[in-house]
Amino acid sequence: MKSIGEITNLVQIKKNTRNSYEYQAYGNRLCEELCDPTKRTLFIKLAKNEDRNLLEIARLHALSNEKNPTKGKIFMWKLSQLKKSIKEKK
Repeated sequence: MKSIGEITNLVQIKKNTRNSYEYQAYGNRLCEELCDPTKRTLFIKLAKNEDRNLLEIARLHALSNEKNPTKGKIFMWKLSQLKKSIKEKK
């Protein structure tokens, strides 16, 4: 049986130097999924400050529109709509 160190050396798992915190990893994943690398810092800031449930709903809505190439814009639109609906409920 091989030790964990030997297995990781075989697979050559590298630590992602961009992500020190979980919200950074989530923001980078959003950036990659929505195909909008120019707004990486915006997605990281949203992941840090906004409600994760709202971000997930907006992400799923943007990814469900496969024909539209501007998934980042759809994500931001849906997020603003969700925030407005929450404010109206209060």
